[in-house]
Amino acid sequence: MIEINDKIQASDFLSRLEVFWQASASAIDAVEASCPPGSASPVFTVAGKYTAKGWTEWTQGFQYGSALLQFDATGDERFMEVGRQRTVEVMAPHLTHTGVHDHGFNNVSTYGNLWRLMNEGRIAETEWERNFYELALKVTGAVQAARWSVTRDNGGYIYSFNGPQSLFVDTIRSCRALALSHQLGHALMGERDEKISLLGRLIQHANSTARYNLWYGEGRDAYDLRGRTAHESVFNTNNGDYRCPSTQQGYSAFSTWTRGLAWAMVGFAEQLEWLSTRGDDELEGFGGRVEIEANFLKAAMATSDFYIDETPVCGVPYWDTGAPGLAKLGSFLDRPAEPFNDFEPVDSSAAAIAAQGLLRLGSFLTARGEPSAKRYWQAGLTVANTLLGELYLSTDNKHEGLLLHSVYHRPNGWDYIPPDQKVPCGESSMWGDYHMRELALMIGREANGQPYYTFFGPIQ
Repeated sequence: MIEINDKIQASDFLSRLEVFWQASASAIDAVEASCPPGSASPVFTVAGKYTAKGWTEWTQGFQYGSALLQFDATGDERFMEVGRQRTVEVMAPHLTHTGVHDHGFNNVSTYGNLWRLMNEGRIAETEWERNFYELALKVTGAVQAARWSVTRDNGGYIYSFNGPQSLFVDTIRSCRALALSHQLGHALMGERDEKISLLGRLIQHANSTARYNLWYGEGRDAYDLRGRTAHESVFNTNNGDYRCPSTQQGYSAFSTWTRGLAWAMVGFAEQLEWLSTRGDDELEGFGGRVEIEANFLKAAMATSDFYIDETPVCGVPYWDTGAPGLAKLGSFLDRPAEPFNDFEPVDSSAAAIAAQGLLRLGSFLTARGEPSAKRYWQAGLTVANTLLGELYLSTDNKHEGLLLHSVYHRPNGWDYIPPDQKVPCGESSMWGDYHMRELALMIGREANGQPYYTFFGPIQ
């Protein structure tokens, strides 16, 4: 269980954030040099060097979005130009990619960050440029929403790259694409000019994720632990029946892949933030604010509580809560995670994602005056405190990564194992580095009294 530091504050991070953004700048420059436009998208490091790994094309937006976050945090115009230029040069195919569920990852990280920075007055207001970003965001949300399967309970979900039978827990975080597209007044047009609400699809997808990919300790099955998640839910596409939990990157269907857990934590929390900016009349046709927010909040709190309870004291989890080698580590939850152990890898990328989810949930509950808010906020800072330490933050200029000890696909054996180690360790991932930058930006803004960071712009 995480030992939550109740005393630490965002302002305590300021000196270490300076070191972080210096290391981040070096890492961005290194990746820009080794992975130029036209080369395969960098996914994770092997012996400190970023390499590609074909599965789906979902990390390029993190590469160029990282440069935009670097500008946001430091004001260094050089990174703004890199992020803007590369977005224009190479990101267009991601807007109309009909084969993936990752639009919120690739396109909100690039076009979305540029649009947000313009809204915040951080970059110059240019009419054609604004129109360009807004058109991109309208398109990406609609294309993602078109990957639609219906369920027997009159709901539905955005199906994963595996096919129409597959609901991934990851996708709740990618629904930010639908949110922005709807926010910009867009809709998906169907047969006979049917106007399909992107808000409606977002809510239906989130409700399906909450119902089928999460557990609440309500007797669903013999392994029903509140807050546990499944990476994948499988449906019968002939009639929309739910069939079973599954996994692609976790150990089993009945254990919790911790990065999937983290995606749910931040996905539901940030959608709660976004919903708070929408009018009651918009939500009325989809169940109404009270019902929608109750479902989202139940999911956000359950997953966050599970993460706190089932993660080592430092706040960094092992890659799956049911990984078989954990039994050989003894009371591993009662001491800090050990990246260099002989049995199971940790996943720092899950920690970076989860920390942001904890902070966002804490912020949302603070606005409601809920006494539980501080627990989540302080838990998020506690995790960030660990990740900014020497064990996890790379300051070696020869290593192209930023956040060490990230894991991609343990079951497939894709992750690099150093010659003197028995499990993957010491490596970085493009999503881990990007989300660590988002986390650092969020804490830095809080510490400096700047506007609260969200994907859709400041909360008024």
